[in-house]
Order: sequence, then C-alpha cells, then structure tokens
Amino acid sequence: MDGRLNTDLMAKRINVILPEATLRTIDRLTRPGQRSRFIERAVRHYVTTASPEALQERLKLAAIRDQDLDLEIASDWFAVDREQWQELQAREDRQVPTGPKEAKSTSRRSTPQ
Repeated sequence: MDGRLNTDLMAKRINVILPEATLRTIDRLTRPGQRSRFIERAVRHYVTTASPEALQERLKLAAIRDQDLDLEIASDWFAVDREQWQELQAREDRQVPTGPKEAKSTSRRSTPQ
C-alpha cells in the first residue's frame, strides 16, 4: 500500500435516523443496496464543496484569480474619490468669510482672557 488509508477496509456500521422524505430521495437516486455508498459520496462531496474549509479555499482561489479586476475597480473608484475631494476642496476655497463671526480666530491673542 502507498500509505493512504483504505476506507473500504475501515468501514463501520452505524445507525442513522433520516426523515422519510430524505430516505425516499436516496432510494430514488440509488440502486438497491447502494444507500451507504451514496451517503458516503454525498458526505465527501459536502466536505469538499460546502465545508467552511472548502469555502475558505474557494474564496482564496477566487481572490487570486480576480486580483487584476479588483485592482482595476479600486483604481476606478480612487479616481472618482479624488475627483469628489477636489470638488469639495474647491467649494471650501470659494467660501470666504464675510463677517466677524465667520472670520473668528481661536488664537490666544484674539480670545479674551
């Protein structure tokens, strides 16, 4: 043997309680005498596709795959953000104080002691 465990040799009988509808579905999808094999394959499929570890691995692979797209989107939004900040700064620069309240200073010299 090559060091891997042979799951057929290590099979163990267990009792499982399933809803009748689930059992009917299993029986509809399998040949007689193949329930255990079907359930074992279903569990393995779940573990490789829907377990938290599998989902994390798929997210990681998607992030690596889409990194160029992510950078492009970030670059586009950076340009929009920069444009908005420039417009805001221009509006603030145009707002010149007109009276004593708007031009109020908070330096120590101008505030009463």
